[in-house]
Amino acid sequence: MKMQRRAAFALALLASPFALQAAEPVKVGFLVKQAEEPWFQDEWRFAEQAAKDKGFTLVKIGIPNGEKMMAAIDNLAAQKAVGFVICAPDVKLGVAVNRAAKRHNLKVMSVDDQLVDGAGKPIADIPHMGISGYEIGKQVGQGLLAEMKARGWKLDEVGVLRVAFDQLPTAKNRTMGAVDALKAAGVPAANVVDAPQAKTDTESAFNAANIAFTKNAKFKRWVAFGLNDEAALGAVRAAEGRGIKQDAMLAIGIGGSQTALNEFTKPTPTAFYGTVLISPKRHGYETAVAVYEWATAGKAPAPVTLTAGTLMTRQNQAELRKQMGL
Repeated sequence: MKMQRRAAFALALLASPFALQAAEPVKVGFLVKQAEEPWFQDEWRFAEQAAKDKGFTLVKIGIPNGEKMMAAIDNLAAQKAVGFVICAPDVKLGVAVNRAAKRHNLKVMSVDDQLVDGAGKPIADIPHMGISGYEIGKQVGQGLLAEMKARGWKLDEVGVLRVAFDQLPTAKNRTMGAVDALKAAGVPAANVVDAPQAKTDTESAFNAANIAFTKNAKFKRWVAFGLNDEAALGAVRAAEGRGIKQDAMLAIGIGGSQTALNEFTKPTPTAFYGTVLISPKRHGYETAVAVYEWATAGKAPAPVTLTAGTLMTRQNQAELRKQMGL
């Protein structure tokens, strides 16, 4: 009898470290390059909701540069995290991220910006959730087409202003998606006017659009788009300066930013017709859950998941934002 009690006591002692370990919460990191940006704040908020729903702990870390990124990964390992989601400050740091994750036995998934190797090719070992720039661009084009049809505009008489920032691949993908959608519907290729902007802000778009309008005064009606809401708004402001008002101008942005919301709240509608709202909920919630389930249940995420957006206008913006939890 004493032998049985001793054996049971010994087993309890052996098991106790594992019992303590099992009681510790599972930790998943979420590393973002610009923690102060509203987009990343929303991703974190939805990732925290995922942690609450699934019963794990989220560790949020801002990584504005490569040095802080590597320190953050080491920090997660020290906290015994099981993995992390990352939007790196530079996609070319992909090899370093992959190497560090493997060294610490951490699962890793990229979000928003896909990590690449030294040759610029996506790293196959790292699953990714991002935005399909081309498809979102097509949504912009389709939104413009629907409103042009509603207004009775003739497609061959409309100038198409592509506010371009082609040095950034995702920017070119977005604007070319819009161009292709318009051309497929019957807009002549000759009507497409490129307006290269020096930066991705409203002022640069305004300057680029002004030059384009000067060179193409034959068009009395215009549609415009670019990389983001700021590009579309710059074109609108430039058009207004030339007397081209809402009845002869249409612009759709991308992002659903505060820039767009401010335009929607103006008493009188402007030519800024809408924006393709991208959902931070999927990018925050689903990636956090994916890393958690990968680490704890062996369920690997899809290699690549690309999300689209939803056209948001002055009329549907309140309802749409509510649906997305914004």
